[in-house]
Amino acid sequence: MPGKTVLLCLFIASIFSWSVMITKLRMVSVAQKQSAKFLDLFRNHRAPLHLYESQLRFDGSPLYSVYRAGCRELTFHLLGSQEVDETFRARLDDAPKISPAQMRVVTTSMERAVGETALKLEGQMILLATAVSGAPFLGLLGTVWGVMETFGGVAEAGSASLAAMAPGVSAALITTVTGLLVAIPAMFGYNFLVTSLRGLIVRMDNFAAELSSEFEHKYVDHGEYARHDPEA
Repeated sequence: MPGKTVLLCLFIASIFSWSVMITKLRMVSVAQKQSAKFLDLFRNHRAPLHLYESQLRFDGSPLYSVYRAGCRELTFHLLGSQEVDETFRARLDDAPKISPAQMRVVTTSMERAVGETALKLEGQMILLATAVSGAPFLGLLGTVWGVMETFGGVAEAGSASLAAMAPGVSAALITTVTGLLVAIPAMFGYNFLVTSLRGLIVRMDNFAAELSSEFEHKYVDHGEYARHDPEA
């Protein structure tokens, strides 16, 4: 009975770990494709707000999430509104540049978007980590428990023959094997996903810095700020 309980727990852990791996692999694949498409379009236009004005969407792209957060904050400081309508381009052309202090708020908004998106990307990874570290120990627990019951049965029977012990020990070892079968695929999947997600997060950080530089070059008035700053 304890062995069956352990096997049931391992079966449930296997279902969760495989569902997380499949879901995350699909998510990473979509994120990479959408981000590549987004970056290609973004870098083909000199105007940083072009894609935001066009209201194109790149669902699943973490870079687009950072871009949208930065654009929304920037347009709020430039125009006093985040709304994109038919007058957006005209209002943007007539809008005065923002100060470095306002640009720092825009940068902070993008950094916050990077953090929030990174948390979403890494969500449910704890289930895989738990399967990797916990499944072998759970299987070992079932084995030890099964061996204890086997020796207890042998002691009650009063005969310690190999034929009497072998079936019980063999059945007890099944839980260890099952635990390893759960943990090994989860380990490979976890390592691959961690590396892929870390790459996406680094690309988000790099893109946020790139976008911040684009915004600062085009929409920040350092000269006007210096003239009004008594310490400049």
